[in-house]
This record gives sequence, C-alpha cells and structure tokens, in this order.
Amino acid sequence: MRAIIGVCGSGNLCGENALKVYEKAEKIGREIAKNNGVLICGGKGGIMEAACKGAKQEQGLTIGILPYEKTERNEYVDIPIVAGIGEKRNAIIVQSADCIIAIAGRWGTLNEITLAAIYQKPLVLLKDSGGFVDKFIQSDFINNESLEYQIVEDEIEAVKQAFRLAKKNQTKH
Repeated sequence: MRAIIGVCGSGNLCGENALKVYEKAEKIGREIAKNNGVLICGGKGGIMEAACKGAKQEQGLTIGILPYEKTERNEYVDIPIVAGIGEKRNAIIVQSADCIIAIAGRWGTLNEITLAAIYQKPLVLLKDSGGFVDKFIQSDFINNESLEYQIVEDEIEAVKQAFRLAKKNQTKH
C-alpha cells in the first residue's frame, strides 16, 4: 500500500522567509513523489501549493481536501475533495494520512499538529521553517505528549522520517 503523507502549512506565505519556506515545501513534495507516496493537504495556496507543485514535478499524486468549493484548489491538485466544512477539514487530512509533515504555519497548522496528537498520527516537524511549527518545537508541550514525532532540519530527512513513521503506522492499523 502506498503511504499517504500529509503536508500541513500556511496557505498564505509572507515575510522575509516566504520564498525559502515555499522552496522547502516544494522539495518535500518532490521527495514524497520520488518515494511513490501520495500527498494529501488542504489543497489551497502557500505551503500546500508548493508541496503539490513539487509532487507534480515528479509525476506524483496529490489530493486536496478543500474547505468549501473546488475553485479554492491550487493548480497542482489532482484529486480535489470538497469537504464543505471549512477548517474542520483538517481532521479529514490528518485522519487520512499515514504521517504528517508540518512546515511553518499558523493556526490551521497548529490545529493539524494537535489533531495528529489526538488521533495518534506520527508527525514530522521541519525545524527552522518558521511559524507555529518552530514555536511548537520550542515549547515544552510536545515532550509531555505520547505523540510519535521527529524534529528534522532538512527536507529530505523530513520525507525519509515520514515514510519510516508511515510504514510503522500502517502496520498498527
């Protein structure tokens, strides 16, 4: 069975690191596709678009779980699924993935990290990507959870760990 890797991050990139973070997400998407994984995300812009774009560069398969309508999807989403429930779609993304990679992000990304803990989904956090991911890494909160997670500094390592954790997660379910 192909691993389904969730990529979570902000839909709106801004600030001095926006291009760097976009490129990191794009590289993660390429690596997921190179490893024959299926990429699932929120299907919109920013990190989600970058990851999908990278996956498509390697002929990968992308699924976007959209808040309200198909017109919200980025051009690199192969399979748009309209949840019709707004940000509550985050639960569908996390529940459907075998592992989550979180990059930068804001409230929606923090919600997906929290849902990963609730649903006991393995999580890979990309350090120094900014946003709530770095704030979460710096907090003591994560060390108090029974969540299976990895903190990585490199995109290739993020995908490598995601596939390792996904395989382990698939054998549990």
